[in-house]
Amino acid sequence: MNAVRTAVLTAAVTGLTLASLATATAAGPAPKFLSAGQLPAASTPWVADAVQQGLPEYGSVCTEGVAPAAGTSYRDFRTDLDTNGRQTTTVAATEAKAKTLATKLKQRIAGCLDRLAVEYPGTVGEAFYHGGIAVEEGADVYNVDTSHPETGTADAHLISVGRDGRTVTVLEVSHLGWTLSEEVGPFRNSTRTAVAKLY
Repeated sequence: MNAVRTAVLTAAVTGLTLASLATATAAGPAPKFLSAGQLPAASTPWVADAVQQGLPEYGSVCTEGVAPAAGTSYRDFRTDLDTNGRQTTTVAATEAKAKTLATKLKQRIAGCLDRLAVEYPGTVGEAFYHGGIAVEEGADVYNVDTSHPETGTADAHLISVGRDGRTVTVLEVSHLGWTLSEEVGPFRNSTRTAVAKLY
């Protein structure tokens, strides 16, 4: 009887061990995030918060509501002079789902200015697509600049979407007051680094 119990216990432990190994293998390594020094240079130094799991409490203006909470993590960045950044990364269940997510995010960004004009009457602005970047499965760069003449507010946003296999990362830099179009080159470099650094 003891031999039978030992055999059953050994099989159970072995099964749990194999299951744990399979789960760890399926999960794979966690994606890496940019450091503060890898963002485009600003007038004051960037500060990087710790990486957080799930979705941020306050979503990004052009991409909120697209990425799922499951499999998503993010890091916020900030400077002392009204410039903020965020990298949001989602690990999808399959590469096909990651590709679909990336497409939805890019569509959401492309229609961002039109949505803001409807949600906030009087909003005017410009939106541009700055082309793709050849890194892993590719990345695309956009900027959306908005202003509201009646309130005197203005916001500029640089946004990119990149993918490596079943992982999608969104990088955003936003500034109050003026356009960031002159930062497109450095932002493209940061985007390339963000996607290449994931794994």
